[in-house]
Amino acid sequence: PPPPGAAGGGGGEEDEGEEEEEEDMSHVQSIRGPMPPADGKWASCIRLVDPKNEETLELVELDNGEAALSICTCVFHSRGGEAFVIVGTARNMTLHPRSHQGCFVRVYRLLDQRLQLLHKTEVEEVPLALAEFQGRLLVGIGRTLRIYDLGKHKLLRKAENRSFPNMITSVRAMGDRIYVADIMESVTMVKYRRAENSMVVFADDQSPRTMTCFCLLDYDTVAGADKFGNVFVLRLPASVSDDIDNPTGSRLLWDTGLLNGAANKLDCLVQFHVGETVTSIHRTALVPGGAEAIVYVTITGSVGAFLPSQTKEDKDFFTHLEMHMRQEFDPLTGRDHMSFRSYFFPVKEAADGELCELFSSLPFAAQENIATDLDRTPGEVLKKLEDTRNRLL
Repeated sequence: PPPPGAAGGGGGEEDEGEEEEEEDMSHVQSIRGPMPPADGKWASCIRLVDPKNEETLELVELDNGEAALSICTCVFHSRGGEAFVIVGTARNMTLHPRSHQGCFVRVYRLLDQRLQLLHKTEVEEVPLALAEFQGRLLVGIGRTLRIYDLGKHKLLRKAENRSFPNMITSVRAMGDRIYVADIMESVTMVKYRRAENSMVVFADDQSPRTMTCFCLLDYDTVAGADKFGNVFVLRLPASVSDDIDNPTGSRLLWDTGLLNGAANKLDCLVQFHVGETVTSIHRTALVPGGAEAIVYVTITGSVGAFLPSQTKEDKDFFTHLEMHMRQEFDPLTGRDHMSFRSYFFPVKEAADGELCELFSSLPFAAQENIATDLDRTPGEVLKKLEDTRNRLL
């Protein structure tokens, strides 16, 4: 048996190691609060933050199991240029099965960097989507899209559309056009008709998608993502857009649909499977003076970007480079690269930049073979990859 001193010395080292681990863990802050005591119990707050010094200016805690689910700012035309903070809440909500004990749209005023509750309006379903629309408030309440104006004691209902299939999760607006994301049925385009004060669905997607987020690229084009990790770009055909903006005759094209769908369908321009649930997507430039890109973040914390090709030559270059890299590079899991990127829908008009970046890790002989097929030298291929990266970063 080992001498007593040896056992004692080993124990001391273990104790010291445990103490060091405890000291290290003491600096780790939990990013999640305590577990709720039961289903339908929520702890939620509205925080007003100064972005310059990251200080909290105002903290409003919601009581009685009320949870804040959506937020936006809105400038009502009846109140001049004053900006109001709009918050959609639900009380004692359970996700499965979905139920609640009351839903509200809260209106706050910003006074001296403080939030003052003006009033709250009760609605029949969960308000998951809020947006400003031509000096009014656009709210997605369950499967209903509704326009509100500001009243003295509550919001005043002005127009609504109840023809959406499941639940509205997000809304955007540009001009007289409204873009609506449904939790199961992708993106729908809605036209606001001023003369009749009505909202009419005139175009939707051909494929069902479980939407998580989307953003506007231009008046006819949206980029979105679903919970299965698919990123896509949808566009309204140019001919349909002309017919909508310049209707002729007494009956409009969007008045007649097929199988409860819209009369017009959106074209899918880009399709790509990223492999993780995308939680947010935006059109932006990462650095001042940099090229605009579609930037997305995922549920695991990854950040990715889709950079548009400037010329047809750039598009052909990356398409052929990706094709060669699929043959030269074997994935760690042994799975076919194209099958993975086409997991739910066939990959379309998108090249995998991560795969192309692995060109520098290939043997020089393989680099020469690929570069020869591309009518370039290995150095020119690497320079092209670097220039593309610098456009974004």
